[in-house]
Amino acid sequence: MRQAHPATVTHEDPALLAALRDGDETAFVSLVERYHASLLRLARMYVDASAVDDVVQDTWIGVLHGLPNFEGRASFKTWLFHILVNRARTKAVRDARTIPMSTFVQEETEAQDYAVDPSRFRPADDRYPGHWMPLAKPSADVMPEERLLAGELDAVVRSALEKLPPAQAEVVRLRDVEGVPSDEVCQLLNLTEGNQRVLLHRGRSKIRSTLEVYLSARAN
Repeated sequence: MRQAHPATVTHEDPALLAALRDGDETAFVSLVERYHASLLRLARMYVDASAVDDVVQDTWIGVLHGLPNFEGRASFKTWLFHILVNRARTKAVRDARTIPMSTFVQEETEAQDYAVDPSRFRPADDRYPGHWMPLAKPSADVMPEERLLAGELDAVVRSALEKLPPAQAEVVRLRDVEGVPSDEVCQLLNLTEGNQRVLLHRGRSKIRSTLEVYLSARAN
């Protein structure tokens, strides 16, 4: 690779792709800095910790080889994540770590268990039936310092995300952590829009319930 183009580019800037296709080393470094952490997070969902770096490195090699054929029908981020998911799943299957995602999707969308305790919703005779019941607010004298609470909540959310069923965790991470639009998540994971909505709702609801339990405990 040679250096020629400036490294400063906006998100998904066509100039970045042009620079990459032109062999710009600085542009590639900029791309790695932007997405490497996201790739590491996604890879951990599929493979053991010892294989994460190898899968991500293989993904970047795939990006370099595939760039000439990237047509932009999906966003670059989705294309990049698609390469990662394919390589991670291949590695996981080879290591006998996972079963097909389609199995998880069917089980998790057809299951009749409640994602949230039904008592957390307003009753049918309420003015706003089906809406979330409000949480009791802790008094001001027991409110933790905002920065400390924010860090604790982040840890609670990450822990709850790791405990979600596989398909729910995959959808929630892509939508809420990586910011991938719903239509591109469907394309990336080969999901129907309906299944994607169900998985996202159930995953978000379980995380919210975990947060409510934590906040209620802190208030007491």
